[in-house]
Amino acid sequence: QVQLVESGGGLVQAGGSLRLSCAASGSIFSIYAMGWYRQAPGKQRELVATITDGGRTNFVDSVKGRFTISRGNAKNTVYLQMNSLKPEDTARYYCKADDRYSNYWGQGTQVTVSA
Repeated sequence: QVQLVESGGGLVQAGGSLRLSCAASGSIFSIYAMGWYRQAPGKQRELVATITDGGRTNFVDSVKGRFTISRGNAKNTVYLQMNSLKPEDTARYYCKADDRYSNYWGQGTQVTVSA
């Protein structure tokens, strides 16, 4: 089992920045990918960014050039640096981890971008 705890959300004005963090605990040795997803009210949860153990990253088109994803040295943390935030980035952001057995989700952290 893997447990995920997100932090770093908040309220920011358009054009501002936030950095989200996700810390994994438990059976972290088998995690091979981590990522961030978001869900706005009335919308489906969507992929924002992912990163593999090998450092390969993937981003949804709407955040390319504005968001970066990285993993900590211990590889049990993943960060999402969000710059040039827009009101349409407002959502609850969830951390996800994948291992050979399953995938795991955190409780999420709210990001609100005011116009």
